[in-house]
Amino acid sequence: MTQPVYLTPEGHQKLKDELHWARTKGRAAVAAAIAEAREKGDLSENAEYDAAKEAQGHHEARIAQLEEMISRARVVDEKEVDTSTVRILSQVKLRNLKVNKEMTYTLVAQAEANVAAGKISVDSPIGKGLLGKKVGDTVEIQIPAGKVALEILDITR
Repeated sequence: MTQPVYLTPEGHQKLKDELHWARTKGRAAVAAAIAEAREKGDLSENAEYDAAKEAQGHHEARIAQLEEMISRARVVDEKEVDTSTVRILSQVKLRNLKVNKEMTYTLVAQAEANVAAGKISVDSPIGKGLLGKKVGDTVEIQIPAGKVALEILDITR
């Protein structure tokens, strides 16, 4: 059984918009690149044609990936998120105990992750380490830079 992909309504719409673009304008652009490369002569020695066909393969793989994610999508209403423990769509205020710095992250699906916007994936080391924890809990999480100790200060939606 495949795992559901939990998304906000905005994240779900973003994936649907990307899929629509990829199926229409994206495919048209790839087809145009292949046609242009084909016009340049012998296909057996045409590196531009090979590159365009490879780009087509990547494009079709992305379409398949988007279709698969959308088929598993479960749209979660942020108003229904329980704030007693950290869950997907929880906004978590943390304190890094080593440097005494506070930060706030929203836990989202991998498809919506954007660290610059304060959205981290529930599949990331920090996301996994926070899931199920409560306000006041301290967690030690192994990240690429080493271990980090975080105190959960607040959970909101």
